[in-house]
Amino acid sequence: MIFDTIRTLLQQWAQDGALPQMFTYGFVVNAFMAGLIIGPLLGGLGTLVVVKRFAFFSEAVGHAAMTGVAIGILVGEPYTGPYGSLFGFCLLFGILLNYLRNRTGLASDTLIGVFLSISLALGGSLLLLLAGRINVHILENVLFGSVLTVSSQDLVVLSIIGLLTACLALFNYNHLILSSFNVQLAALRKVRTTLMDYLFVVLVTLVTVAAVKVIGAILVGALLVIPAATARILAQSMRGFFWLSIVIAIVSTLLGILLPIQFALPVPSGAAIILVAGSVFIVSALARGFIPALKGTTA
Repeated sequence: MIFDTIRTLLQQWAQDGALPQMFTYGFVVNAFMAGLIIGPLLGGLGTLVVVKRFAFFSEAVGHAAMTGVAIGILVGEPYTGPYGSLFGFCLLFGILLNYLRNRTGLASDTLIGVFLSISLALGGSLLLLLAGRINVHILENVLFGSVLTVSSQDLVVLSIIGLLTACLALFNYNHLILSSFNVQLAALRKVRTTLMDYLFVVLVTLVTVAAVKVIGAILVGALLVIPAATARILAQSMRGFFWLSIVIAIVSTLLGILLPIQFALPVPSGAAIILVAGSVFIVSALARGFIPALKGTTA
């Protein structure tokens, strides 16, 4: 398998002194490879989330993942990777939410709030029901992420989701951006806005669920928003907005994974990733306030 080859190569480089010593450990290499896959996906899709003003939706999907894990454990899926229930429940959650948003006329944040509340209530009830059957650390890993639990199977799932998302998103990116900015203009240009809406929901759901293992259900939505928000402050063009968001997401993910390992910090990987991304955002926001030349796409 390609991941085994890459893992062996990186471990060999670490033993030869070309990489830090921590890369001699397989779980570090697995987490590093997962970060390289997750970072670009979350950074790229985050630009759509910010433009569409759908940050609350990505948070809701992340929290729904907790319910998906609980359902998976309840029906007998493995604790370490209940992917069937995770993807199944979260896709149902996202698609049904978008369907009702188009049919009821309710504001997006109102409908998301309703779905989020129901999902959390259901997930919390199921987890309490399962409390005697599972280790509490499994729940911590689901909520806050853990680099220790990233396996070869997780990397395969991430790769499949990453390839599928990249193909669909890049091929339709201009239409997705246009329909996010101005639905009427997109319709005039023959863009299938309803289809783009559902595609956006599915892509965000797939990537959010795929990233839960590393970042955690509670925090994964933040990495869709923070790098893109930072890039929007600084970027001078839409192209710059897209690529800067990806760079910030990759750097935040890798630093958040590696720094706690390097310095033996008792911080979950998800929390560390978001703290790094949040620090970049705060510095960027302050810099824009003090340096008038920094006028991003929000100007």
